[in-house]
Amino acid sequence: MDANERAARNKKINHAIKIIILVALFICFIFPFILVVINVFKTKADITSNPLALIGSHGFTMKNFPEAMQKMDFWRSFGNSAIITICSTILTILFASMTAYVIVRNKWKACGALFGLMIASMVIPFQVLMIPLVSLYGGIFGILNHRATLIFMHVGFSLSMATFMFHGAINTNVPISLEEAATIDGCNRWQTYWQIVFPLLKPTIATVAIIDAMAFWNDYLLPSLVLARKELYTIPIATQVFYGTYSTDIGLVMAALLLAMLPILILYLFLQRYIVEGVTSGAVK
Repeated sequence: MDANERAARNKKINHAIKIIILVALFICFIFPFILVVINVFKTKADITSNPLALIGSHGFTMKNFPEAMQKMDFWRSFGNSAIITICSTILTILFASMTAYVIVRNKWKACGALFGLMIASMVIPFQVLMIPLVSLYGGIFGILNHRATLIFMHVGFSLSMATFMFHGAINTNVPISLEEAATIDGCNRWQTYWQIVFPLLKPTIATVAIIDAMAFWNDYLLPSLVLARKELYTIPIATQVFYGTYSTDIGLVMAALLLAMLPILILYLFLQRYIVEGVTSGAVK
């Protein structure tokens, strides 16, 4: 066996090892989701006795879904989560893209300082701010227990990361010559942004939408601090109704979790082709 054959053989072996490792990691990652799917159609007794069985001894059941929806007031919680997630995501995309555009196209020192402060704020953990935040908005301003307050907080906490992503995309993928041509054709700054710049940011918009929508939809800590009235509960907060002091109905919990995951999974399926393009947008100039 010559050197070329040995090199080709080693390359195949290394490729096979990488595939095996990736498959093993994928199985480890997806296993909790598979466990939820196979147990959501079982009774509580079957889940407790044999959670790994595909079908329980009592057979296939759909009772967990209507009972979970009724107990957690699913449609009200779903509406609250949808309103908060959609409004927060849209506002984040609009504010972040406009902020990034101003910073990129204006070489003012104030823009550089603002961008530096936004990057620095990304390293501050939310847990450091949550007690002062709740004390300020609840004790002084008294504006907790409102969806608008939660939307405002979501936008504030997500704006820095979104601006960072849009900054790279505009700096790399939006040629200044296009804007100069639009100006020559009679467009003002506002028209140039909406008609030229914003449409070119579609991959980054999709990426930010997925990242932020997942974060807003699945967030438990911040809504639990802001929303105390039951009629304002989002889906993650509403699922706590299944957790008792001495027992937990696992079947209902898994049904609620699956119902909560479906909207985000559907959104991801629609926007997945933009994800990689949007993440790498602006990475290489």
